[in-house]
Amino acid sequence: MTKLKRLNRQISAAVVTAVVLFASVQVRAAESIPTKPNIVFILADDMGYGDVQVLNPESKIPTPNLNRLAEQGMTFTDAHTPSAVCTPTRYGTLAGRYCWRTKLKRGVLNGYGTPLISPDRTTVADFLKSQGYTTGAVGKWHLGLGFAKEGKDFDFAKPVSDGPHTHGFKESHVIPASLDFPPYVFIENGVITEFPGITQPAQKFPRFLRKGERSDDFVMEEVLDHLLERATSFVSDHADDESPFFLYFPLTAPHKPVWPHPKYVGKTELGPYGDFVHQVDDIVGQFLKNLDEAGVADETLVIYTSDNGSFMYRYEDGRPDHLDQESVQGYRPEHHTANGKLRGTKADIWEAGHRVPFFVRWPEVVRAGSTCDTPICLTDFFATVADITDATLEDDTAPDSFSFLECLQEEDLSSPRAPIINHSVNGTFAIRDGEWKLVLSDGSGGREAPKGKPFQKPYQLYNLKSDLGETENVIDKHPEIAERLERQCEEIRNSGRSRIAGVSQ
Repeated sequence: MTKLKRLNRQISAAVVTAVVLFASVQVRAAESIPTKPNIVFILADDMGYGDVQVLNPESKIPTPNLNRLAEQGMTFTDAHTPSAVCTPTRYGTLAGRYCWRTKLKRGVLNGYGTPLISPDRTTVADFLKSQGYTTGAVGKWHLGLGFAKEGKDFDFAKPVSDGPHTHGFKESHVIPASLDFPPYVFIENGVITEFPGITQPAQKFPRFLRKGERSDDFVMEEVLDHLLERATSFVSDHADDESPFFLYFPLTAPHKPVWPHPKYVGKTELGPYGDFVHQVDDIVGQFLKNLDEAGVADETLVIYTSDNGSFMYRYEDGRPDHLDQESVQGYRPEHHTANGKLRGTKADIWEAGHRVPFFVRWPEVVRAGSTCDTPICLTDFFATVADITDATLEDDTAPDSFSFLECLQEEDLSSPRAPIINHSVNGTFAIRDGEWKLVLSDGSGGREAPKGKPFQKPYQLYNLKSDLGETENVIDKHPEIAERLERQCEEIRNSGRSRIAGVSQ
């Protein structure tokens, strides 16, 4: 049954491809778009725009699998996370809603954080489950879990009250937060797999860890391989199901602790960080190979991106860097530029904080080697899958999400996307509309100096078309543009939505 079904799939795909090519290679009629492909969303943790060779030819870190993913699909050159740090980006991706609309106005949760997604908020997993998808989550959660308590102590013997299993994911195997946050445990379908009876000592960069509880089955340098095994098992288990699957696969790297598995150490000559980025690339390659072996690659939409930019600084002053001393969190540009030519770093409102790698492979729809320069946001994932499944979103569902399906078909957007709102770790806002970007602060809003404060003037206006590095604040030359963008930002913030009510995007 399994082999016959897989053969029928392959034959059907070949017939469809032949018919489409025979009719015209230019035709992308709606009826030729598969309405319910398998969907895989791979979310790297802190991978910068300049870490991937296909985006940064000067990078010396081998990323052959991500390069190949770009060659086989579409590269988005202007893709953004809604936030320059991880928790709010994950919320925005799964809910199609800006996180600053919730109680989390700045910063991130820790491993014991109070659950952030409200019970009545529809997630993309809830939605796809209603469309007949088998849903799974493997990797870093970082949206709060609701650990049980016995007095002042946590009761790890009891299931958590919240998590992927309560927000639409039928199957889940996750860690609570970033790999540097305790408790260091795996949680499967709401249940901790092993009691955390070990106290993990704090460690300094590059193997940065916070002190806390750890279970014996949680080995830092083996976590990525462990998650890969669970992700590939999910695909193998559901490859031959009648219903399609959705896998949310948020990785734990190259976020701190920068701790590559021994088999990758020394592979890049760029220190632990370079080796770790290379390991992430290999993990992605192994996962994509599993899709091939399971016979579902041609009918699976794969998205690869990152939750924000890299935390590695760029040292222009010639100081010792990560190659000179592993404990240094940065590179001189002649060695590596983790965020490419973008200004700033993770947590900043400047482009390095939130402009990220974004690749889409969908053999039945997306032309290999294609590129899209249209600005998009990770919140747009929700509306896009709704568009793909030919479903209409309710007004209160994914209110800051806009479909980029037309981009995947290399068509102009039939209606313009609302301006994108970006947010920094300290709560600084920026708004992007076309070539213009207004930062509603006098600084980075994050880690780079000057840090500034939210809504403290003078604001910053940049023309990203002519000044991607954000080197010249032109607000004095174009005050009318700054005023318009500030007004638009306020309207979006106060309205509770970016998408117009009653309009399907």
